[in-house]
Amino acid sequence: MERLVSIFIWIAAFMAPMGAWSSTNGSGSNASPAIVSLWEGTPVRARSVTLAPFLPVEMQPLTSLHGDGVRGAAGYPAIIVCPGGSYCWLDYEAEGIRVAEWLQREGIAAFVLKYHVQGLGPYIFHTRLLSRGHQHPDALCDVQRAIQYVREHAADYGIDPQRLGVMGFSAGGHLSMSAAAYASTDFLSPLGIRHAVSLRPDFVAPIYPVVTMQEPYAHKRSRRAILGEYRKRSRAMRDSLSLELHIPADCPPVYLLCCKDDNVVSYHNSALLDSALTANAVPHKFIMYARGGHGFGADAEKFTDETSHWQESFIEWLQP
Repeated sequence: MERLVSIFIWIAAFMAPMGAWSSTNGSGSNASPAIVSLWEGTPVRARSVTLAPFLPVEMQPLTSLHGDGVRGAAGYPAIIVCPGGSYCWLDYEAEGIRVAEWLQREGIAAFVLKYHVQGLGPYIFHTRLLSRGHQHPDALCDVQRAIQYVREHAADYGIDPQRLGVMGFSAGGHLSMSAAAYASTDFLSPLGIRHAVSLRPDFVAPIYPVVTMQEPYAHKRSRRAILGEYRKRSRAMRDSLSLELHIPADCPPVYLLCCKDDNVVSYHNSALLDSALTANAVPHKFIMYARGGHGFGADAEKFTDETSHWQESFIEWLQP
C-alpha cells in the first residue's frame, strides 16, 4: 500500500506542473517572449529541453554586486532558474514560474530551464537497466547550453552577459552549483556545438541543494536519477559528482541557503558545501534557517517566518 501511495504522489507531482507555463509576463497582461527550444538547430535531439524567458517590465535594471556597478549600462542582470525534483521531474510552479515572476518584479531577467530528468516511468519501472534513458551529463549539458544561449542573445533580451547567474532548488541546486564547479569542462563541443562565450556563470544560488553523492548525507533518489541504476554504485562516479570535492579556484560567488529541519535533503549537504567554499576562499553567503523544511521555492504559502525573508536576503546580496 505504501508503494502504491508513493506512486500516486509521484504522478501528482509529475502531472501538476505540465500546464504551468504561462503566456503572460507575470503581471497577467503582457505577452512574454517565446519559449525557446534550446537544442533546436543543433545535432542534439531534445525538444523537451526549453528555456522560458521572464523579462522585467518598466523597471530599471538592478545594479549587481558582481557587475560593473553602472546601473543599466549593459542591460538587466539575468538568472537561469533550475527547478528541483530529484532529477526525476521538475517543480515548475513553486521553484520555476513563481521564482521567475519574483525575479522579474525585481528588475532581473529570469529564464526557467526545463532540463533533462529521469522521468516518472523510468524511476518506477527501472527501465534504465535496459536502456540509457536520461542521466549525467545530460542536465549539465542543458545548463551549459542555456548559459551559451542567453549570453549569445543578450542584446536581443536587453541583458548584461557579464551578469548572468544560475539559481537552483534541491536537485536544481546541485545543477546550478555544477554549472560553477565544472565550468572549465566544455560539455558542448563533443555534441558538435561551437561557441565563443564563456560557460562560467557570474554567480550561483543553490537553495536547499543536493550537494554530495556520498554516504551518509546523499539524497539517494537524486543520486540514482543522475547516475543511473548501474553507475550509482560506482565510488568513482559518486565522487565525481560530489560538489564539495570539486570547488575550482575561480569559482564564482555563491549564495547558499538551507533549513536545518529539512527532512528531504539533509542540511549537511549545504554545510559540506559551505566548508568547501570557505576552504577555497570563495566569496559566498551561507544562511541556515532553523525552520523552513524543503521545497518552498517562491511559494509564499509554504514559507515559515524565517524563510519568508530569503528573497529579500538574496536581492540584498546581489546589490552592491
